[in-house]
Amino acid sequence: MTQGKVDVLLGLQWGDEGKGKVVDVLTPKYDVIARFQGGPNAGHTLEFNGEKYVLRSIPSGIFQGGKINIIGNGVVLAPDLFMDEAKDLEKSGHDLKSRLFISKKAHLIMPTHRVLDAAIEASKGKNKVGTTGKGIGPTYSDKIARTGLRVGDILENFEEKYAAHKARHEETLRSMNYTDYDITEVEKKWLEGIEYIKQFKLVDSEHEINKVLKAGKSILCEGAQGTMLDVDFGSYPFVTSSNTICAGACTGLGLGPNKIGEVYGIMKAYCTRVGAGPFPTELFDETGKKMRDIGHEYGAVTGRERRCGWIDLVALRYSIMVNGVTKLIMMKSDVLDDFPTIKACVAYKVNGVETPDFPYSIEEGIEPVYKELKGWQTDMTKFTSEDQFPQEFKDYIKFLEEQLETPITIISIGPDREQTIVRK
Repeated sequence: MTQGKVDVLLGLQWGDEGKGKVVDVLTPKYDVIARFQGGPNAGHTLEFNGEKYVLRSIPSGIFQGGKINIIGNGVVLAPDLFMDEAKDLEKSGHDLKSRLFISKKAHLIMPTHRVLDAAIEASKGKNKVGTTGKGIGPTYSDKIARTGLRVGDILENFEEKYAAHKARHEETLRSMNYTDYDITEVEKKWLEGIEYIKQFKLVDSEHEINKVLKAGKSILCEGAQGTMLDVDFGSYPFVTSSNTICAGACTGLGLGPNKIGEVYGIMKAYCTRVGAGPFPTELFDETGKKMRDIGHEYGAVTGRERRCGWIDLVALRYSIMVNGVTKLIMMKSDVLDDFPTIKACVAYKVNGVETPDFPYSIEEGIEPVYKELKGWQTDMTKFTSEDQFPQEFKDYIKFLEEQLETPITIISIGPDREQTIVRK
């Protein structure tokens, strides 16, 4: 019997690399698209046919008719936000209930988790992580502490379970002297969301995934955020609360590591970061502002300004290593179309000593070592083939491939589905 294949697609920087668009471009080749970690703090923006969609919890394969989409056990789900997102998609003509499966083992983000998120962040004073306030961290904390509420819990004695979890959270909030909050309206909508979720196919996603593979079908696993926000390997403590790396697809879906084939790593032609935390190549000058304006670098979920900087090859080499990336996908190359000089960070000076390796901490004493390349200063947004690329851009691609020792197989030159060049 032919075993199916599992490919993984994930971000290699600090998130916002354009994963949603790429998943949408790649999905025609796959039978199932599965999301393996993260929550509604991650927004995938997709644009096609003049319409813009922002997905927060639903896999990006939902726009491909007939594909099964799975929200895996590694995801944390907010019923009220999920309901809003799903209803918006249903309004635009997408049939969700027959094509979207939700893992019974996915954990639920409760209204009190959001309050805890705000309370914990407020208690940190100047050392804020810069969370989205969506309750992600406290939900994963409960999961690890073995006190979480899961999607499967809504099928039996739910009111009793919910009341017990809520009381425990309220006790914690009182102990933090954080009592000035009111979740009455949020809770009402949240409970509506619980009833709405019951209309979907709630499954043991690990069985579903492995049955699909046994049947010889193919799966694309979709990550949220980026490698440098991984709770183990990212710029801790300024990270998310889940494993965003390739290994997260195994734990977040119930897949054996031997099932994984291609690992697609997505990066921008430059670099961005949202929220607090170190960012070695960040630009505070007009160049950084120009990148932000041309690239429309504002958070899909929060609307926050993204910090912008030159591409960081030290961090990228590290990301490629921990993920086992086999193919690179470069997004937003067109944003650099107008720059006369392009810079790439090839090494760090850590307290004055140069290193090509990503260190334990990048919070202090890091100075990027740059290589300058000639810009292409050509509008590439209408190109349909790599043959049209200017020589300077070809040189940039070649330089990156040599530095990263991994082929760049897809290049995006604009937000639309059509503005995607698959290299020969």
